[in-house]
Amino acid sequence: MLVLTACRLDVTVGLVIGPDGTGSLIVTAVADAEVVQRAPGLAEDLRFDDAVAAGWTVDGPAATQDGGLRVALSHPVASAAEATNLLASLGPPFRNVAIVREVSEDGDTTTLTMTGELVLEGGFDAFSDVDLLAAVGGTPFADDLAAAGATPAGSMSVVLDADVPGELDEQSNGTDVDGVRQWEAPLDGSVAPIQLRTVEEAGGGGWFSVLANGLLVLFVLWVAGATAFIVSVVRARARKAQRRRRALSRLR
Repeated sequence: MLVLTACRLDVTVGLVIGPDGTGSLIVTAVADAEVVQRAPGLAEDLRFDDAVAAGWTVDGPAATQDGGLRVALSHPVASAAEATNLLASLGPPFRNVAIVREVSEDGDTTTLTMTGELVLEGGFDAFSDVDLLAAVGGTPFADDLAAAGATPAGSMSVVLDADVPGELDEQSNGTDVDGVRQWEAPLDGSVAPIQLRTVEEAGGGGWFSVLANGLLVLFVLWVAGATAFIVSVVRARARKAQRRRRALSRLR
């Protein structure tokens, strides 16, 4: 907590789901140079044994160009249910986040929905273990935090990105950032709802669909042309054979 009194920590949670329902969840945390200066042993002190045991892959900690520190944890996503469980395991500010993926009976339409809330209740206490709070009798470094006027909203940010297939419906919220839906968590105790719904039609669309239709038309034209050519050849041979028979009959 001490390093947050006058420093910055930015966290991005990126969810990627492909057309088949699988994907990945990547959590990236970047601490600025002041965090590293105030806690020079931070990189060595970080422990990710539990995360690795839970199936996460850890990249870092690694130094940033401006003297900060970056670490990224990634986990494969095999289904919408697993994505839901992974987001729930992150804790605050993610609350009641649920992802549902439904495929129509004929398999032509896939609908994906994500609902939930981004909210941080209790300030810095929300990031502390309940047993730790009980053992020390309150928030660690509470006096230092209060003296510095530090708050979660002023010391850090948490952003959720969702890169999912399909077309967004009009009820979806969030912000479009380069084709990815994004929500920023309010860290002042207020609530930001998450509402996302996409619909994907079988076969997709865009240039691939146009190309596929174009190839289909060319194929049909080729078949029609080839059929016409074969018919013309057969008819020509039939006429030639008929003329030969007539010539032979005259000679007789």
